Amino acid sequence: MGKESFDIGSSIDDDPYENEHVQSVPFLAYYVMELITTGASTTVSKTTVAPLERIKILMQTRAEGFHSIGMYGSMKKLMKNEGLRGLYKANGVSIIRTLPHSIFQYVTYEQYQSFLQYKWPRVERGPLLDILASSAASATAFLCTYPLDLARTKYAYQVVDRHQSSGDYRKCIHSGHTAQRGVTNVFKTIYNQGGMLGFYRGVGPTLGGILPYNVIKFYGYEELKRWVPKENQSSVALNLSCGAMAALIGQTVMYPLDVVRRQMQVDILNQNGTRYKNSIEAFKSITRNQGWRQLYAGLSINYIKVVPSIAIGLTAFDVIDRQLRSRR
Repeated sequence: MGKESFDIGSSIDDDPYENEHVQSVPFLAYYVMELITTGASTTVSKTTVAPLERIKILMQTRAEGFHSIGMYGSMKKLMKNEGLRGLYKANGVSIIRTLPHSIFQYVTYEQYQSFLQYKWPRVERGPLLDILASSAASATAFLCTYPLDLARTKYAYQVVDRHQSSGDYRKCIHSGHTAQRGVTNVFKTIYNQGGMLGFYRGVGPTLGGILPYNVIKFYGYEELKRWVPKENQSSVALNLSCGAMAALIGQTVMYPLDVVRRQMQVDILNQNGTRYKNSIEAFKSITRNQGWRQLYAGLSINYIKVVPSIAIGLTAFDVIDRQLRSRR
């Protein structure tokens, strides 16, 4: 009945069929409720850290006037040019992407798990199967929602001065290019410039990093749990903390690929004035022309988000638990 997923907040040895006969909450209703609650908590989480996310994008893409003034300086400059609303620019697209991404990941996870067991019967349920199925499901969900991520990055990259005259208002202050008025126009521009393939520019670095990220996250979580006393192994707070720290380790190791993706998404030009042809060329060009430190631009923002992510995760768990208990 239950979904034995690769979830860092639960034990892999949990029996998915335990207490099946006394469970009064229908299977479908349980996971619909879980998706809705998780989606709501994710919306709160993303909105809370949206200003940091936008600044991180500007740092990763080396936006002129932002890459060298730090997080606080970037926030002040954004407030000066676009006001409070500017800190949350493109956050709506990020929130819209959350629900379909979660649905695709959930629906395809068990399909991949069954497929892998059918193709390789010797592979038993456990860490290897969970990592492979989770990585495949993550890749599928990411591919299905990638156009939204691309549009969000392009829109967040544009910084305009609200104090300029209406005729100049739609000019990006760091590039001089005409800025798009909304996400819809961003989609139209992407299609006009590159067709359907244009919606997947920069997807390679992320797809290549999903499997190693999941491996690092899983084994990092297991290693961190060894430091937790046995009497506290079932603590939700400690499980979420270990999970968040393991994810942070994975993000740190794979972060350069995220920078490559962002620069490809906003069409950063190489030294010859042309677009990057592929991820390898982008990686080499960034290292050679911008310095290896650029591969970690904005990484500190990920560290700052650890505490709120754990707090919101605990809140989401509490809400789900209370909803389920109230229906028993």
